[in-house]
Amino acid sequence: MAIVKGERGLDPVFKALDLIDFESALAGYKKVLIKVNFITTMTWDTGATTDPIVVEAIIQRLKKLPVEINVVESDATMTNADKAFEATGMAEMCKKYDVKCLNLRHVEDKVKIQIPNGDCLKDITVPRIITESAVISAAKMKTHMSTKVTLGMKNMFGMLPDKLKFKYHAKGISKVVVDINTVIKPVVTVIDGFVAMEGKGPTDGTPVKMDLIIAGKDVVATDATGARVMGIDPHEISHIRTASEKGLGNIDNIEIVGERLEDVKRVFKRS
Repeated sequence: MAIVKGERGLDPVFKALDLIDFESALAGYKKVLIKVNFITTMTWDTGATTDPIVVEAIIQRLKKLPVEINVVESDATMTNADKAFEATGMAEMCKKYDVKCLNLRHVEDKVKIQIPNGDCLKDITVPRIITESAVISAAKMKTHMSTKVTLGMKNMFGMLPDKLKFKYHAKGISKVVVDINTVIKPVVTVIDGFVAMEGKGPTDGTPVKMDLIIAGKDVVATDATGARVMGIDPHEISHIRTASEKGLGNIDNIEIVGERLEDVKRVFKRS
């Protein structure tokens, strides 16, 4: 687990990726999907969406490897992912590196994945490319009115290609998040904390300048660390706690390199 503090730019992301030896997590993969958080068309400086400069740094590191890269998101009930790619500056940045921005809702080749011992879902249907790729969760550090935080695991909810995602909220969103991460777990999680969000997240909160990047190969440990940086006990967060209990990753006994957690912690206002 790496915590890196620094002004918004490429270098803090490079440092965090290098500290966790991220390349080892990609061994054997020929395709990589970078999953961003675009629940809205609001720009990175509002604290609502993934900063393009974070994704640019990831792309630069991936360009050194023999992998095909796609940046992905899917439509949400209130958001068109294609419009979000344009409005946030992500599409322009990806074009510079000849990387595709892929709206998962419009990928026709899909496959059904069975979820063993699912708490809420028996299976999910997703684009086949997800099952063929390493997934990097390029998440945003935010509070969330339903799940308390939205970090690496919650970001994976957007891998579902359905537009009307409110139906999953009715099933119990925290359980859905765990079920998804049971079968589609990111190999690397990078939490964008350059500008985070507190209060009424994930879209109506207040931006918080943190100048932080958190990265790890264990999404549960990465999210638990992100929560602690936000002054929230991860054991209080249902999807992080349950994922740990199911053996999807570690919530405690986490080795942190880079900054000390105590030096960067800030108690976030919650909704």
